[in-house]
Amino acid sequence: MVEHISVLLQESLTYLNIKEDGIYVDCTLGGGGHSSAILSQLTTGHLYAFDQDQYAIDRATEKLQNISPNFTIIKSNFRHLASELEKLGVTAVDGILYDLGVSSFQFDLPDRGFSYNYDAPLDMRMNQQQNLTAETIVNTYDFHELMKILYRYADESYAKQIARQIEKDRQVQPIKTTFELVDVIKRALPQKRLNKKGHPAKKTFQALRIAVNDELRVFEESLEQAFPLLNVDGRIVVISFHSLEDRIAKTMFREQTTINIPKHIPITPDLEPDFELLHRKVILPSQMELEQNNRAHSAKLRAIKRVKK
Repeated sequence: MVEHISVLLQESLTYLNIKEDGIYVDCTLGGGGHSSAILSQLTTGHLYAFDQDQYAIDRATEKLQNISPNFTIIKSNFRHLASELEKLGVTAVDGILYDLGVSSFQFDLPDRGFSYNYDAPLDMRMNQQQNLTAETIVNTYDFHELMKILYRYADESYAKQIARQIEKDRQVQPIKTTFELVDVIKRALPQKRLNKKGHPAKKTFQALRIAVNDELRVFEESLEQAFPLLNVDGRIVVISFHSLEDRIAKTMFREQTTINIPKHIPITPDLEPDFELLHRKVILPSQMELEQNNRAHSAKLRAIKRVKK
């Protein structure tokens, strides 16, 4: 199994501006790389980390215990950010991190069905307790729903052809495994696409994963809750791997740092936004990181801080 390597680690720590007595939240514990780095900089501070995957929690707990006892893992979807923290008496924090996407080790577990490289049940659930799986979507959603998922979540040029082939093949027998779906996708695509570099099923698998886990809506709901939680000088750092995730962060950060005033209303000197961007241009991985970590190629980082309450 390939060890999970955290993307944009040093950049995220820099923009979080860790205080040794601060309260920090890692909304995406995963392999525990970012959490470990944050925890190692705390003395009297505390880290709260969210994950709904018990396998990830077990792995990360062992790693964090070797650093410090000053952490609490919350087994929950981070769409419940505010309510889960409130249960623990936490209503204000100094930093919140989102490292979006799927951890490397989840791709490396064949039975989870995230990867087109292993033959496995069509699962793709980050939360193993939820009912909706990729198999359910592939075998029960109608043609138009499938096409919309493929186009919206992966910008798949051949969304119509793939959705139509899925619809046709599942009438013969249900599509139950990753390799069965890969075969369906290959039959739907023209030879010129199959001859191109890159796996032909990559976009379809990405779209299904996002749909199964409702990733975009979950992120948007969580980010809305994150802004009010920040103390003054508190930071939110978002690492995204998909243009739609990045667009959500960019748009919501802009809303928080902009005051829209009708033209006929005079501007008062003290009318300033509560937040400011920590950088104007999106932060990308260095060339060195790109060479060392293939997962970093699509990563983008955005950061914002609260300047006043």
